[in-house]
Amino acid sequence: MNTSNHTPEPDRAVPAHIDPDGPDDSTRTVYRLAPRDEEQALLEVARDHLESFLGRQDSNQSQSPHLRIASVSTGRGQAAEAIAREFPSTHVLLWYIDLFHQQRSVQHCQIDGSENASQVPANLSIRCLADLPEDKLDLAIVPLPHRGEQELTRDYLQQCYDRLEVGGTLIASVDNPKDKWLHDQLKLYEKSVRVREHKEARVYLVEKTKPLKKLKDFRCELAFRDCDELVQLVTRPGVFSHRQLDNGARQLLDAVDVYPEARLIDIGCGSGSVSLGLAMRDSAATIHAVDSNARAIWCVEQGAAKNNLKNITTELNANGDYTQPGTFDMALTNPPYFGDFQIAEKLVLAALRSLRSGGRLVLVTKQPSWYQENLPRWFQDCEVFPSGRYHIASGIKPANDTPTTPLSTIG
Repeated sequence: MNTSNHTPEPDRAVPAHIDPDGPDDSTRTVYRLAPRDEEQALLEVARDHLESFLGRQDSNQSQSPHLRIASVSTGRGQAAEAIAREFPSTHVLLWYIDLFHQQRSVQHCQIDGSENASQVPANLSIRCLADLPEDKLDLAIVPLPHRGEQELTRDYLQQCYDRLEVGGTLIASVDNPKDKWLHDQLKLYEKSVRVREHKEARVYLVEKTKPLKKLKDFRCELAFRDCDELVQLVTRPGVFSHRQLDNGARQLLDAVDVYPEARLIDIGCGSGSVSLGLAMRDSAATIHAVDSNARAIWCVEQGAAKNNLKNITTELNANGDYTQPGTFDMALTNPPYFGDFQIAEKLVLAALRSLRSGGRLVLVTKQPSWYQENLPRWFQDCEVFPSGRYHIASGIKPANDTPTTPLSTIG
């Protein structure tokens, strides 16, 4: 499951260039998305800030090192890309916690409208990481949606501000011209917060005057019981079901049994409650946890360490083609409810590729109708039944040789 919290981008696009490899030997226009309101407003302020700063450097004839800049984005990273292209003396890091969004940003850079600037700029690094690197920064730019996850926003702000050199600047924006919440958050770092008003957004500038005395830990450690065992779980902002055990995960755990030597794959593992619970049931079974969110993978690995589990492997992956396809006995997933079932279908097909012949898919949902209608397209012996406030759906990959005693069965 795509577990990170991102506000969808608006349906706005501008022509970029003509693709000569269009269908039927014709041509088709490739489009770039315009920045979201908060990112466009932030870019304008960041340009002014950099022009002023670099102008002062020129007047002083100073030969200071390249400016170090980091950015987050709820879109394609248009602000970071524009700054990298317009200010080639800078080093810009565009940071995502989700690999899917990182990959889309890279692709977006590669359809630039200029024939001479059609690739990712050499001074722009677009990376997917659980946390911002510890390297020091001169400027951090943080465009934010006003409906974003508040704890993730505070985490982003703290990491960006902490990495700044004293004298460095944090520029943050929000798509709410009447914002007060973000302003209050920034005043926790510095009393002096400059404001730039825009029609559709509000932009803030904060200059760091002193190091942070203490960093707030936004991680959460909790425990839940599964089959009389206490399972330790670590969650983080930006990962699905932060600070609590998802009820859907509980229903999924209750629906399956694990047998020795079973090979299971947890698709869209989140913080790893299902993977950890199943791994603790039988140390001879192996569980492969996959997610597109780098923080989700981090949480699973931390959970495995806390529970002394050696039978969990992890994979950061956004394309659904996982390691060792066609070898797993069971695939488990808790598909998201948004995306008009397009994401759900991708996860189901990823499970189909991962399973061996005769392997079983088991998923949990609150919307069973789509699965009742569509699972038989790919699986046999399909069933859907209620489980608490949820439904469990399952099916078997068409088998050439189905084992007499399956290694994993639905409860």
